[in-house]
Order: sequence, then C-alpha cells, then structure tokens
Amino acid sequence: MTTDSIPVRATDTRSGTARTTRKATPPGQRRTRLFRHPGAGRQHHAGPLAYILLGLAALVSLFPLYWTMVAASTDNTRVTQTPPPFLPGPHLLENLGKAWQDAALGKAMLNSLIVAGAIALSTVLFATLAGFAFAKLRFKGRNILLMLVIGTMMVPPQLGVVPLFMMMTELGWGQKLPAVIFPTLVSAVGVFFMRQYLSEALPDELVEAGRVDGAHSLRIFWSIVLPIARPPMAVLFMITFVHAWNDFFWPFIVLDMTNPTVPVALTQLSAGYVRDQSLIMAGALLGTLPLLALFVVFGRQIVGGIMQGAVKG
Repeated sequence: MTTDSIPVRATDTRSGTARTTRKATPPGQRRTRLFRHPGAGRQHHAGPLAYILLGLAALVSLFPLYWTMVAASTDNTRVTQTPPPFLPGPHLLENLGKAWQDAALGKAMLNSLIVAGAIALSTVLFATLAGFAFAKLRFKGRNILLMLVIGTMMVPPQLGVVPLFMMMTELGWGQKLPAVIFPTLVSAVGVFFMRQYLSEALPDELVEAGRVDGAHSLRIFWSIVLPIARPPMAVLFMITFVHAWNDFFWPFIVLDMTNPTVPVALTQLSAGYVRDQSLIMAGALLGTLPLLALFVVFGRQIVGGIMQGAVKG
C-alpha cells in the first residue's frame, strides 16, 4: 500500500544547510487537497458586461415612473403631441394639487392604507400559522387540506364575485371597508410560500426541543417559528401590501365614490368628455408615491429577507 507525501523544508543541525525532505501523508488528506476548488473562499467581482446589463435593466424598470412624472409635469396639449416630451415641464406641482383635490385622494389614501395594512398583516399572520402547521405539525388529513388550499389558486376570482357581493350585502357591509378587507384576510399563495420556507429553514429538532421543555404549539410558534420566519414574513408583507393597494376590481364593485380606495378614486380623473392625460398621470404619480416610500424604508430588510431565504432554502 502506497501513501502520498508532501515536501517539508528542514535545516540540518550539523552542517547548518537547508534540505528538503518528504513527509508521508494519509491518502484521504492528499485527495482532499487535490480536489479543492481553486476559487473557493474568493470574492467574486462582476465584470463590465454585468454592470452594463444591470444598468440597462434599471433604466428599463425606471422609465415608466420617469415618463409618469414627465407627463404629470406638462399640460394635456403637450402630452398628446408627436413626438412626446422627454423632459419634465413646469406644471408638476399644479397638476398634483389639482389631482389631489379633484379625486379626493386624501380620504382615498387613508382608506387604502387601512385596507392594505389590515390585509397584509392578517395575511402574514394567518399564512405563517398555517404554513407552520402544514410544515411541522402532524395531523390527519394534512396533505388533503394542503391540496385543497393549493387548488383554490386555480379558481379565477371573478367566479366568486356575485355570491361574495351578495354575502357582503347580507352582512350589511355594502359600501364599507370591511367588505374589501374580510374576503382577503389570507391567501393560498401566502400559505404555500410560508410552508415551503418553514419546511427547509425550521429544523425538526427545534420543535422537538420545545415539546420536551413543555411548550405548546402557540408557544413554539411565538418563540421559535417567528424569529426564523421573519425574512419571508417581510417579503410576504410587502408583496401583499402592494397587491392590496393596487387592487381595483373588487373595491370598484363593492365601494362607491363616497368611500373609495386610491385606484377607485383615480377613475374620477377620467370621467369627463375630454380626458386630461397630464392630470391622470399626476394622480397615478400620487398613488405610487406611498409605495415608493414604503420600499425605501423597508427595502433593505426585504432584500435581505429574500437573500437569507435563498441561502437557507
């Protein structure tokens, strides 16, 4: 049986000269060193092509927002000209103020904040609870219930508009915000998303350790699951909030112009015979600003949650 050897430099004590000897090493150690990836442990840097592609992607993504600002800062005559303007005009503040007043966006933004905040918080809470149950708890019919939850994602929401509207009317919630909030307190997408994350990120040993210490399921959820599930909860909150803020179909059916959300209120800007495109763009810009502010404040946590979830998954 042969063994690998590595050169070792030593000094002869009698002559004072340096000489090289070879020290035998186990075959497993030699094999590990041979198959080590040459780039392991190094920091990878993007090349010029990557920066160019990322810059182009950023410009394409930001162009609709920039064009909205340009159209909102000019008058209706200039917006409809060919070629259209590509530089901001002098009427931005004037158009923003007029759109705010004509569409009653103050009350609409407050309603949208209540609706989107309530839907996002309830979805995160209930989806995390259900995801934990489907991922780590053992009970009869778990797989069947999970398949039913996933199956609801395949049903178009338009099919339930008529019975849902009749139900909200029977409850006395017509033209009220609870009619928008309660039908969307939880989503199947959120349940499936949290279930997939907790299946990989939450070790069974932690749950069993909590059981050994005498903790019940809610205590385990509060002390163990919530700290681990914080990154995907932040991502789910942001996605749900944006979706609820931009939702138009159901609020337009169940609410009226006396108690609207932002998308419903913006329809008032195009109700005349001649549509003022600059005014409509100003209203759209006002409706987008809260979402931009939310992303600026919580963007770092959201991106960090996505990256942490990708590493754990």
